[in-house]
Amino acid sequence: MAEIKIPAQVRAEFGKGAARRIRRANQVPAVVYGHGSEPVHVTLPGHDLMMALKTPNVLLSLDIEGRDELVIPKAVQRDALKGFLEHVDLLVVKRGEKVTVEVPVHTEGELAPGNNLLEHTLTALPVEAEATHIPEAITVSVAGLEAGASVLAKDVVLPAGASLAVDGDAVVLHVVAGQAAPAEAAEGAEA
Repeated sequence: MAEIKIPAQVRAEFGKGAARRIRRANQVPAVVYGHGSEPVHVTLPGHDLMMALKTPNVLLSLDIEGRDELVIPKAVQRDALKGFLEHVDLLVVKRGEKVTVEVPVHTEGELAPGNNLLEHTLTALPVEAEATHIPEAITVSVAGLEAGASVLAKDVVLPAGASLAVDGDAVVLHVVAGQAAPAEAAEGAEA
C-alpha cells in the first residue's frame, strides 16, 4: 500500500467554535497520538483527507512542521446527515511495526445452483500486519458452496506477512437455503 502525503498544521485553538471555524475553511480537525508521545492537535486539508480515507486502512504520511509522521486512521467522525468529515483520530505507526486492523472481505464466484443465499457474518476480518503492508481487501472464493456450508477464518487465505487477529473458528461467511414461497401465495398465483 502506498503512502499518501498530506500537509498538517498544528492548531492552538480548541473547542466547538474553533472546530467550526476550521471546518468552514474546508479543513478537518484531527489529533495524532501513539507510542507514548503527547497528542498533537492538527488541521488537515478536508478534500485531500476525504479522498485518502476512501481506501480502508490507508497509510498517511503527515508533514507536521517539517517532520514526517506515519499514521493510520483510528477513528473517523462524520456528519450523520451530510457525511462530511468532522474529526479524525490518527494513530502513529513505525515502519516494520505490526498493527491490528480490520480488512474488508470481498467474495468472488457463484454459489451452487438453487435458492441459496450468502450471509456475511464478518464483513471485515481482523488481521495483524506490518503497518506499511496492510492489505486493502481479502478475497474469498464462494464458488460452488452448498446450503449449510461455512467459511471459517482459518480457511481464508491471507496475504504474505499477515496473520489472523481473531479466533480461527470464527465464521466469516455462511450459505443458507432461501425460504420457499408460502403455500397461500402459491395457491393465489395458480387461481
